[in-house]
Amino acid sequence: MTHTNSLIHESSPYLLQHAHHPVDWVPWSDEAFKEAKRLNKLVLISVGYSACHWCHVMAHECFEDQEVADLMNAHFINVKVDREERPDVDNVYMSAVQLMTQRGGWPLNCITLPDGRPIYGGTYFPKDQWIHVLKSLVYTFQNDLEKVEEYASKLHEGLSVNELIAIPQDESDLANEKLLELVARWKKQFDFMEGGMNRAPKFPMPTNYLYLLRHSQVFSDERLRNFVRLTLDKMSYGGIYDHIGGGFTRYSVDMIWKVPHFEKMLYDNAQLIELFALAYAEFKEEAYRLLVQEIVHWLFREMRSKSGAYFSALDADSEGEEGKFYCWEEQELKKLVGRDYLLFADYYQVTDRGYWEDGKYILLKTMSDTEFSKKWNMERSALQSKVLEWKYLLLSEREKRIRPGRDHKCLTSWNALLIRGLCQAYLVFQDEAYLLEARKIGKWILEEQLQPSGELFHVQTNGKASVNGFLEDYAHVIDAFTHLYQRTGELSWLEHAQHLTLFVEQEFMHPESKMCYFTKTDSTLVVRKMELHDNVIPSSNSVMARNFLRMGHYFRTDRWIAYARQMVANMYDGMETYGSGYSNWASLLLEINQGFTEIHLLEQGKISPRQWPENTLLSYHQSLPISEGYADGIFVCTKGICHPKLPSIDAALALVKVD
Repeated sequence: MTHTNSLIHESSPYLLQHAHHPVDWVPWSDEAFKEAKRLNKLVLISVGYSACHWCHVMAHECFEDQEVADLMNAHFINVKVDREERPDVDNVYMSAVQLMTQRGGWPLNCITLPDGRPIYGGTYFPKDQWIHVLKSLVYTFQNDLEKVEEYASKLHEGLSVNELIAIPQDESDLANEKLLELVARWKKQFDFMEGGMNRAPKFPMPTNYLYLLRHSQVFSDERLRNFVRLTLDKMSYGGIYDHIGGGFTRYSVDMIWKVPHFEKMLYDNAQLIELFALAYAEFKEEAYRLLVQEIVHWLFREMRSKSGAYFSALDADSEGEEGKFYCWEEQELKKLVGRDYLLFADYYQVTDRGYWEDGKYILLKTMSDTEFSKKWNMERSALQSKVLEWKYLLLSEREKRIRPGRDHKCLTSWNALLIRGLCQAYLVFQDEAYLLEARKIGKWILEEQLQPSGELFHVQTNGKASVNGFLEDYAHVIDAFTHLYQRTGELSWLEHAQHLTLFVEQEFMHPESKMCYFTKTDSTLVVRKMELHDNVIPSSNSVMARNFLRMGHYFRTDRWIAYARQMVANMYDGMETYGSGYSNWASLLLEINQGFTEIHLLEQGKISPRQWPENTLLSYHQSLPISEGYADGIFVCTKGICHPKLPSIDAALALVKVD
């Protein structure tokens, strides 16, 4: 008999995956907690996402099992949450589980009192352990409620204390020495043989390497520069990159970037477009340009919705097996490639190096095309022609396979990250297709995700927008729109960014610390969280602080500039101890100390696709406060010096480069 629960009415692909479980799942809502209070039941909150391998494993072992379902249905209100749809819920209960266990991850399972205060949690549980945990909790809840209440109160207090920000008395001393110390300590964790950090698993972490690349430029750190290049090379050679279809997977489980966790996320690839584009600008490595092209082509081919927005993720599994879609057997490859097989097998390491398990190989590389063509005594152009042929052959064959599931949610924040990535790629490569696509996504946000009230929606699924936006949505959209203004000269992008900045100031900001909560003032969660530390995506507060700085300069709004300085000052003490978690804050500190170069391009039609330095603000309109008082023409203002009118954009660029 097929079960059906309340999730059948949801649009989230992840929730729909659980709609036929025997567990009486309900979606996150106030009604769920009202029902828990009415029945005096514990609430079981289970959080995951559609591309999560271990979420699928626990679902199969526990939530599809009738014995487990009977126990859960009898004693709990069972709430299923898509972490990508409701990052606010995930944020609160992940923090609780980390406080309780010092560990976190997905699936995330947290048991709470009927009012939502957590009392127990963890990640993946096998069936027998899960049953034991649930029975123990029910017994304690029914027989020692006073103890449970006391623990819940202490944990809730701990969650609340976590949100207290120490406000420094003096925020004026934001010195670059802090950045030098941060990188000096961070270097002790570097893997100078294989790139990345000296541990497994290895994550791409674009925000980290964007900062380290910039740091190496500003402080002329050649060893750091070489490390960043090593890391990007090793990442792009490894199995973590899909050499046939393009796009990076989530992470590698080993030290050599070989065996990936095969899910592909929009947010990773959006940021990696920017990282490899800027790395191309620094190193002039042709492989980086081709890699950016391949990521973008994969996104166009497999992730673009009819609305112009991009879907969230591709699953790690197909046909119930992780990586099946992406891996190859030796005989299969021999048949496809034919007489070039020996060359192919060496190029893509169909050897012990590329062997994974059960007769399957992960395609990967160990050297550049230049090195490989020398090894085989062939022209590089001839090799690259072969590689294109192989990719076409294998991609065509792979298309016949059963594809991994695709999470067809379109998230505002992740699409904004892609706008930024495409704008940066356009800046470096001058390919109009990148800018055209960035504008299309921006148009989708304005037409479908921006409400008449001026608020953003967080998600769109099957053409329907829902869930009011979180700080991450506003922060990344403001950033994306700022990039669109600088690349297109269309004033409306900057005006929308200004309005959204005002909204964040009013609805998200803590009045004393100037940090911003993840949720609006009307949040009904048990605690209102702040996202402070950078991770695989930069923290929404570090992005918003940078927005305040830039918007403050564009609109000559001193309080916004003061907010940015205050927010950095709040994070300043101790940031040198955790480079990875402060990398985007470090970028902002560097920007504050460098100051902005203002380029006023006040001539009709003078839109400039040149590659300006990162700390450049372009203004195309005398109506903007930043350009008030300037006559028609081209002007450069930097480090307190406003230069005379210049004859051309190239002259302005030369002046900036010299400076």
